[in-house]
Amino acid sequence: MIEYNHYRGSIYHCFESGGEVEPIYIEDGLMVVDVDSGKIVEVGAFNELFSKWPNANSSNHFKDSLIMPGFIDTHVHYPQYKVIASYGTSLLDWLNKYTFIEEQKFCDEAYASTVADLFLDELIKNGTTTAMTFCTSYKQSVDIFFTAAEKKNLRMIAGKVMMDRNAPEGLCDNSDDSYFDSKELIEKWHNKGRMSYAVTPRFAPTSSSEQLKQAAKLLDEYSDTNGNKGLLMQTHLNENIDEIEWVKELFPDSKNYFDVYDSFNLSGTNSVFGHCIYNTDEEYKRIADSGSKVSLCPRSNLFLGSGLFEVDKLEAFGIDFALASDVGGGDSFSMFQVMNEAYKICRLNDYNLDPVKAFYLTTLAAAKVLNMEDHIGNFDSNKEADFIVIDLKATELIKNKLETSNNISDILFNLMTLGDDRLIKEVYILGQNIYKKKEA
Repeated sequence: MIEYNHYRGSIYHCFESGGEVEPIYIEDGLMVVDVDSGKIVEVGAFNELFSKWPNANSSNHFKDSLIMPGFIDTHVHYPQYKVIASYGTSLLDWLNKYTFIEEQKFCDEAYASTVADLFLDELIKNGTTTAMTFCTSYKQSVDIFFTAAEKKNLRMIAGKVMMDRNAPEGLCDNSDDSYFDSKELIEKWHNKGRMSYAVTPRFAPTSSSEQLKQAAKLLDEYSDTNGNKGLLMQTHLNENIDEIEWVKELFPDSKNYFDVYDSFNLSGTNSVFGHCIYNTDEEYKRIADSGSKVSLCPRSNLFLGSGLFEVDKLEAFGIDFALASDVGGGDSFSMFQVMNEAYKICRLNDYNLDPVKAFYLTTLAAAKVLNMEDHIGNFDSNKEADFIVIDLKATELIKNKLETSNNISDILFNLMTLGDDRLIKEVYILGQNIYKKKEA
């Protein structure tokens, strides 16, 4: 006999049709989830579904709350959990002063395990149910991360950082070891349950030409007629002016920064490029033509003083993109706060980031960037029931401000500008509760 769980409350998610985002808001809604599979059976108005689901009357009823898909963070670094909010320097100095020092600690498996658990707990507490994360160049850091994520039944993507130059000796691998370690990790973890692997050259300056060839070889070896079986590639692109000048020195034969990756066959529909602040029009065009994806990191860009991305350019070239925290350059795990800063960056570029679009960029658009829109991102039937319950009375200010909200767009805008982890009341993974906010 099939068993179902029922969840009642205000429900928000979105679809995409003809390139337009279509918000779906049900003031009194019902979500039905198959207990065995953890997948969504049906979502609709409670008064329309009640007769079809007689047990709905005993459903989990979330009052003064909003049920929506879990957030998806498309660019984050789990080893930088303790690097977050490190004072006062730009990207390249920050890497040497803080990040590379911290990442060397991950040769200690006990340390890596502790941080992996802390990192995942912080994501969950902030309503993020899926993330694509960089690990370190130590192979065990990937094993440890996936093991921790698997225990929580999370859908996660991760990869061993490939880095064979321009970094501390203790962090550098070599192109052959990096290839074989990555290959072993792919065989062990990719598509195991809810785990997926991302080939992860850190960024062009820390990889030799030979290592970039090996990264492309991995993508090619695990490709088939249907694409790379979900195998992704993640790296950084055009984040910082000094970084770009450095790339020109290291790869003098390349036309531009993106061309470095493109010429080594690291572009494509499975490739996700973080930041993309200083793309030239030529780069935008080639990113679009190759079907590559972009992950925008507003809090990191502001914290490190890197620059301001241009959403209108990405839209004009028809590039799929999403938002991300980029912890530890980013100084918050909260996707509400990521949306908040994205809105401000857009305003500085004379662009209004609509709240419906902002939430799309942290849910369904993010799922598309990760090629996972068939599994997560909204409440379409047969998708995985990873969802969050937002407390609409989490703070006195939010409660009072929402009293003046006239529609779902107003509600979303108030949440993204005033919200943080206090908004997350409960978190469900495959329909099962894994987090409940402690009552004050």
